[in-house]
Amino acid sequence: MRFALFGNTYQAKKSFHAEQLFRLLKRHDAQLCTNREFYQFLTNDLRLHLPQVELFDGDDFHADMVISLGGDGTFLKAASHVGRKGIPILGINTGRLGFLADISPEEMEETFDEIHAHRYRTEERTLLQLKCDDPRLTRSPYALNEIAVLKRDSSSMISIRATVGGMLLTTYQADGLIVATPTGSTAYSLSVGGPIIAPDSQTIALTPVAPHSLNMRPIVICDNREITLEVESRSHNFLVAIDGRSESCRETTRLTISKADYTIRVVKRFNHRFFDTLRNKMMWGADVR
Repeated sequence: MRFALFGNTYQAKKSFHAEQLFRLLKRHDAQLCTNREFYQFLTNDLRLHLPQVELFDGDDFHADMVISLGGDGTFLKAASHVGRKGIPILGINTGRLGFLADISPEEMEETFDEIHAHRYRTEERTLLQLKCDDPRLTRSPYALNEIAVLKRDSSSMISIRATVGGMLLTTYQADGLIVATPTGSTAYSLSVGGPIIAPDSQTIALTPVAPHSLNMRPIVICDNREITLEVESRSHNFLVAIDGRSESCRETTRLTISKADYTIRVVKRFNHRFFDTLRNKMMWGADVR
């Protein structure tokens, strides 16, 4: 098999497992190409002794499988480069337990033995697409986790008029609004009180950030509905964050959000299930006394 490797270039401790990964892939006679920025980080900054491999920039690569070495943030970055290629992504988590990257370094050897024997499964994850008249946002308009509209440069809340499927939903008076996929329901949306959604539920969650009214609650809708957002702000601008990549927008910018026409394939071991990860991550059932 041919693998393409992406990794975390900001936290050294999350990348030291790269040496073990290179050894495992060599043992299976796998072909490996590596993101140039990550390889230079490993060899120049961390002084790791790695074999010479084929390097690539951006999304200029082809592979049978992509490996993300880091956390869920690294996985999102890898997914943005995979795009429509349809290449499955394996997430190796070298930080805290993740929902996307859920293979621990201790499981790497067993995991690659299973991959070599073709004993693994893939999950299809939906994405959101943003359409607007701002070219800075439409250069990379796809989100695996969420698209968030947030206040900027002001202590005052913003007003967000939300339409779903051509019908008015409500006008949010809040610090922001998060539109999340099921994958993103356990990320930013969860931290502000949004619902946890199973990955295969074919839904989208709208979760307000610090709403002015206590009656304003998250809502889950079918993912075949188009969402339109119009924002008013005292500062006449606001932020739009697409999987954490944020840009400032003019007040007149109209945002249209819908399900993307392609999916991301996530590699999973047969014994790794969403509800197991959820129980471990949320410590459900744990007695902390």
